Amino acid sequence: MYSPAWPHSKINEIFPNIFFVTGTNITHHNNVELQHSRNMIIIRDDGNLSLINTVRLDDKGLAELDALGKVKNVIRIGAFHGRDDAFYLNRYDSKLWALKEMKHANNRQTDIELVPNGQMPVTNCSLFIFETSNYPEGILHIDQEGGILITCDSIKNWVSPDQFFSTETAEMYKEQGFFGTASVSNVWKQACNVNFSDFVKLKTLTFRHLLSAHGEPLLNNAYELVSKTIKQE
Repeated sequence: MYSPAWPHSKINEIFPNIFFVTGTNITHHNNVELQHSRNMIIIRDDGNLSLINTVRLDDKGLAELDALGKVKNVIRIGAFHGRDDAFYLNRYDSKLWALKEMKHANNRQTDIELVPNGQMPVTNCSLFIFETSNYPEGILHIDQEGGILITCDSIKNWVSPDQFFSTETAEMYKEQGFFGTASVSNVWKQACNVNFSDFVKLKTLTFRHLLSAHGEPLLNNAYELVSKTIKQE
């Protein structure tokens, strides 16, 4: 029913009450096994935890998580993530927040829909939607530390392969141009058929940092680097 707890890092506090953990993802595409990294972001708000872009943790990792607070929300902002949502929803009896028309594994249903200017799972949080995307995809904006963007697949920061990649996948992704700072994957863009106008709207947000489902935290100069990427699109 659940994916295994594959190897992952410790939970690291990036900003006050905002945590980051990197783990392994293994999938199969066209009979080829792909193994790469993915990140989960954890926000603590008044002792309650919200998990974004879930990554299943092992027993040691779960103990670290439990020491931070009570898991209250699971938040899904990307159509191609969510394989570990059900594990956390069942373990903690938490609420599933998701974008409109999001389809979930394990017959789960969205508890609370995420909509712009609607109810948000955490304080100082707002939602940006890729309105032209073929599949639901959004970005959370946290009004903290000068502005933090939390993305799923839309903007990655895979600068280079890390320890959670297999050698084969790392080489394949290098050849396909997957690695870069504040990058937009051509594979994702083509699958979602996102219009350039959506990215231009991103520049109206105020932010300094980017925490993506893929890659390292991009700190302090995220606005400049995301703007540079958008200009090149």
